[in-house]
This record gives sequence, C-alpha cells and structure tokens, in this order.
Amino acid sequence: MDGQELAIMFSGGTDSLALYAMAMSGRDPGLPKARRIHLLHMLNGMSRFHDFPRKRFELSRKLITNQVVSPDDLPESHYVELDMGRLFQGLWLDWYEELMPRYGGKNLVCVACKLAMHARAVIYCADNFVPLLVTGYTKKQAYYPEQTAVFMEKIAGFAADFGVKTSFPVYEEFDEQSVTRHVLEDFGLPSTGGGERKCLFCQTLTTVTDQEIAKYLDDMIPRVSDYVNHKLSGRVKEAAGCFPPGR
Repeated sequence: MDGQELAIMFSGGTDSLALYAMAMSGRDPGLPKARRIHLLHMLNGMSRFHDFPRKRFELSRKLITNQVVSPDDLPESHYVELDMGRLFQGLWLDWYEELMPRYGGKNLVCVACKLAMHARAVIYCADNFVPLLVTGYTKKQAYYPEQTAVFMEKIAGFAADFGVKTSFPVYEEFDEQSVTRHVLEDFGLPSTGGGERKCLFCQTLTTVTDQEIAKYLDDMIPRVSDYVNHKLSGRVKEAAGCFPPGR
C-alpha cells in the first residue's frame, strides 16, 4: 500500500478517536494517506481503567473495517502503550516544591505530563521511522494549558529537532463538540462515553498563563532534548541522570 507511517497520540477520547477514523479513511485534506497508523497511548503512572482506550480502539477498527468492501485497502493499525511515568515524575512530581515558586506558584502538572508524553512519542517515532505525529488537540479545550498555542508551538519545535513533524490537524476544525460527534457518527463510531483512562490529575485547577507555560517549557525542553538524545544513542546511564529522583 502507498502512503507513509503516521502516529497519533491516542487517549481513546472522542477527538483522538475521530482523528483515527479520519486517518483510516485517507480522505482528509489535513492528513496524509497512511500506510500504517501507530496509535500511541501513554501511561503516566497516575491513571486507571487502562483497558478503556484499547477496547475503544479494537471496536472502532472492527466497525471501520466492516464498512469497506476491501479491508486490505485500509492502513494497518498498531496500538501501543508507552510508559512515560519516570519522565513525568522527573519533570514535575519529584520536584514540584522547588518548581512551583519559579512559575508563580502555578500548577503545571498537566503541562509536565504532556511534555513527557511528547518526548516518549518522539523517541518512538525516531526509533520506528515515523515522520509525522498528529494529536487531537482542539480549540474547544484551549482552557487546558497543554492545548494552548504556546504549548503547541514549542512542542512542535522540540520534535522537529529530532526529525519528527508534529501536527494539530483538527485544532480549529473541532471547535465544538457537535463537530466531533458528527464525524464519529458518520463513521458509525461511538460519539459519547468514556474511552479515556481516568487520570488522578484530570481537571485539577490551574490558573497558569501563557507566560508561565512558556517559561516552564523553555527551562525543561533542553533537558528533555538531552534525555532523548541519550536514549536514541543508547546511553542509558546518561539518560537516567537527566531526571534523578527527588528524594
């Protein structure tokens, strides 16, 4: 099959599920025609109900496959769980008592978690020769600090340094929940309900601003880049030294 390798950050929620369906169809102008789709599901060590996203993926793949005459014409789908808990701890949980005063006492736990997810995704993409990583970030959820323009710009720049293009193809398009549901229902897929795992930090209060997000990322991305470089080069000890435990 023609096309390229494509990775999707897959939570199992409606936005990432719709993005998967659109990629499978091969007809969306914001997505390249894919030969194989890698659905990257991240485990941060602070979540539960991990079987929800896998079951949502398996059912959705079956429903999409049943709608075409020649299933062999569809891209392959590969679901993989990646553990980024150690990174998450090193970027925030182990050091939050020291980090919070640097950023106005603001809660950056979800920014740190998402940075760790992207770092793990970049390593996966580099190891498996996947040139494009797409996410289901949307304008309707821009109240989350990790789905803001400043986060997306800086995270795309970080990934590009390792030859991985990061794209946010539905950010403007999925500005209302009704749009996402319409897309899913057109594919005969579940448009409501909890396909995501449940994270301990989900929807915790934060009053962080773009300035604090930018400062945190400017401080942390160089260290994360060192970590990724060490991992890709097989320097295990040096990689571990980038994020020592907080003790």
